[in-house]
Amino acid sequence: MTNLLTCQSLVKAYGARTLFQHIDLVINTGDRVGLIGPNGSGKSTLLRIICGLEEADGGQVLRQKHVRLSYLSQEDTFVEEETAAENLMFALKESESQLSETERFNRVHTLLSLAEFADNTEPVRLLSGGWRKRLSICRSLLAAPDILVMDEPTNHLDIEGILWLERLLSGGLVQGPAAFLVVSHDRRFLENCTNRTVELSAVYPDGLFQVNAPYSRFLEEREDFVALQLQEEERLSNKVRRETEWLRRGPKARATKARYRIDEAYKLQDELAQVKARNRASSTVQIDFEATGRKTRKLLEATGLTKAFGERMLFTDLDITLAPGSRIGLLGRNGCGKSTLMQIIAASANSTGPFADEGELRLADKVRIVSFDQRREQINPLLSLRRALAPDGDAVVYQGRSLHVVSWAKKFLFRVDQLETPVSQLSGGEQARILIAGLMRQPADILLLDEPTNDLDIPSLDVLEESLREFAGALILVTHDRFLLDRVCDQILGFDGKGGVTWYADYEQWLLHMRDLEKTTWPDQKVERTAEGKGEVVKKKTGRLSYLDQREYDQMEGRISAAESLQEELQRTMELPETVADPARLTESWQSLEEVGREIEILYARWDELEEKKKG
Repeated sequence: MTNLLTCQSLVKAYGARTLFQHIDLVINTGDRVGLIGPNGSGKSTLLRIICGLEEADGGQVLRQKHVRLSYLSQEDTFVEEETAAENLMFALKESESQLSETERFNRVHTLLSLAEFADNTEPVRLLSGGWRKRLSICRSLLAAPDILVMDEPTNHLDIEGILWLERLLSGGLVQGPAAFLVVSHDRRFLENCTNRTVELSAVYPDGLFQVNAPYSRFLEEREDFVALQLQEEERLSNKVRRETEWLRRGPKARATKARYRIDEAYKLQDELAQVKARNRASSTVQIDFEATGRKTRKLLEATGLTKAFGERMLFTDLDITLAPGSRIGLLGRNGCGKSTLMQIIAASANSTGPFADEGELRLADKVRIVSFDQRREQINPLLSLRRALAPDGDAVVYQGRSLHVVSWAKKFLFRVDQLETPVSQLSGGEQARILIAGLMRQPADILLLDEPTNDLDIPSLDVLEESLREFAGALILVTHDRFLLDRVCDQILGFDGKGGVTWYADYEQWLLHMRDLEKTTWPDQKVERTAEGKGEVVKKKTGRLSYLDQREYDQMEGRISAAESLQEELQRTMELPETVADPARLTESWQSLEEVGREIEILYARWDELEEKKKG
């Protein structure tokens, strides 16, 4: 195990507010570190300090010589009018100027192939959020970093995208970095990908708590630590009470005691105050959705819903029934129609668009539908936090009683001094909490939640989960958080991206079905408009290869060429004097060469298999 990077006594503050102090962190070869913590604890700032993008107020970051870092930020910034390949080529020229044009081309197109980009000719501005994130991940891997530092890499990825990222980080697609450090609130992703968990929080004496184990084991050890700290508070409280009684007996009693006893009494009081402050620092958001209490057996009934955009069919002949207690999760690739279905259901309550092209949607009388839109367009960024939380004055009505805006703000962990802050200056997690606060003020029969977990910290996710499980109305949920889906939803409605919708027991069953579909020859579907304007599905004839197989076949020669170029590059690296003189580097290069050789054999075998299928 080789030490790659060391953080020593890092301190960072903004004005009078200290984010963290005395932070010590070591990253070694093979470390897969998950960094978690409450919103505002300084996780993103710590990553930027480690990568040299921001200065610490104290302490230092020591990096071993020649160790390369690559940083994946939350923001996906590109040259919008250029293609994915052009963006990567530009980034590679800046970071790897010594590579030849051919080497750059092979490296860029190998990564794009691994990321499953089918079309490299369209400008980046046309990519969905999920494909932009895949492109950002490819860019972070261009320089073959030793340490990959990632800030919320699963944001905007659908479930298949997250599974692709998990395979990538595990080395299942390409040799990954020697170590990585990732900030994520996706609990299943943390469990699957990390071997060490670090929480940044004021709850701990050193400002962080580390466990060399996956996330599930971390939760167990953290629970034990917090329980011990609460016991320590009780022990100190009893001891301080005895010492305080002794101090109050008057000068004569104190004179009979040694001076050190008096000093110790005051030290105990300080220690107790610190432990109390840490135990109180673990406050969580108070989320509790209010149902109307309606006893109607059917809140909503939809039959034969069909919707298409142009020639693209989103869903056909969809039937849904919602009753109190229904818990439905929507699954499908980005752009398959999940959000559109939510918008159609939300609009049905006030007879505004969008509408389905076909089918019927019936609501019970005076059903109340409340929606959470992942685009967060409900918040005016120019409003102050005070007005966003309490639009009608300095109080809100919640569950039949009036609450002052200060008390309401504290439920969502906002400080009093933040109330005049414009919404535009708040973090993504804080804006998400404003929206959830707005939902809680509206009693609902049906909750429509479109990606409510984005930017929420893990403690907030835990509270959100419990609130949704206790909600008495019906729920439709779109989320890439597999843990939340498992815990909350008892039905999954899966979209296949070709107009088909099917009910599943859980997301695993949907995923297996989607993989089976990819192995089957599926004709492309096209929607033609009749004279009456209705959509009719027309099947196009295809060849012997499915769409996905044909796409793979078309990319195969380029992938083999890129892999063989990498093989030659590794062979040259092994022959360098500095590699021969470094046993560890030589071993690593040899292992990489063997892996690339195996990959080339697999690619040729797959090419032969596709050739046979094509011949029929």
